[in-house]
Parts: sequence; structure tokens; C-alpha cells
Amino acid sequence: MCGGVRRGLGPGRKADAGADRATRGASSGRACRSVEEPHRERGGASVCLLVVGLALVLAGMFGAAVGAARTARQQAAVAADFGALAGAGRALEGDEAACSAAAEIAVRNGGRLLVCRLDDLDVLVTAEVSVTVLPGLTRVATASARAGPLRG
Repeated sequence: MCGGVRRGLGPGRKADAGADRATRGASSGRACRSVEEPHRERGGASVCLLVVGLALVLAGMFGAAVGAARTARQQAAVAADFGALAGAGRALEGDEAACSAAAEIAVRNGGRLLVCRLDDLDVLVTAEVSVTVLPGLTRVATASARAGPLRG
């Protein structure tokens, strides 16, 4: 009778006094200690749950960082493409007019013009976009584009 619980007695039955004393003597022995041992491992599931939760948060942050880097690459490509098209539209006016138009469009698309060069009537543009993929970790995505008249 570990912990004062009697088992095996149905309604209307009386316990034997000798058996009751023997049970009490055994209750102070090993039988009660083995029941209490699992209590030392309480909270183990909580620790496992915290580790799994932390792993999911880290995986989510990694996925968000990769997504931000890919988005920045696309944004740089768009800024370079549109900048080259805008510069090609003003290529007949000269190098300065073409590159100022390319720079303006690149900035409006979230980029910064790094290189602008006129090659005949073709405009070659390189644009960059800065992105903070994780707190304290900033990267730069660059892209180049070329635009000019159709040659046939």
C-alpha cells in the first residue's frame, strides 16, 4: 500500500489486519521509491518542444533571408532593364542625356546606377540594390542590362 491506497478490496470486504500491517511495512521500502522516480524527469518534453520550436524559427529566418536576397536580385534586374530602356530612348541626345534618364529610372525602381555607357546607340547599364537579409547582415545585388535599336 504505497501512498495509502488500498487495492483489491471490493464493497463489503474487510482487510485482514495482518496483511494490512505487512503492506504498511512494505510501503516504506522500494515499492514507493520506484513510483516516485519518474518525477525526476518532469519537464523533459518542454525542453524538447523548445528545441523543436527554435529549429523552426531558425529555418524560417533562413528562408526569409534567401527570399529577401532573391527579391533584391530581381529588383536590381528590373532597375537595370528599365534604366537601359530609358537610356536607349534618349541615346540620340548623347551619353549624358541617356545616362541621366537611366539613372532616374533605376532610382525610381529601388536601385542605384553603377555603370552607364553608350555603345553606338546601345546603352549598357549596371544597377545595384542593397538588402538587409538578416539583422546586421547587409548584401548588395547587382544586375546588368543592354538596350538599343533593333538591328536587322
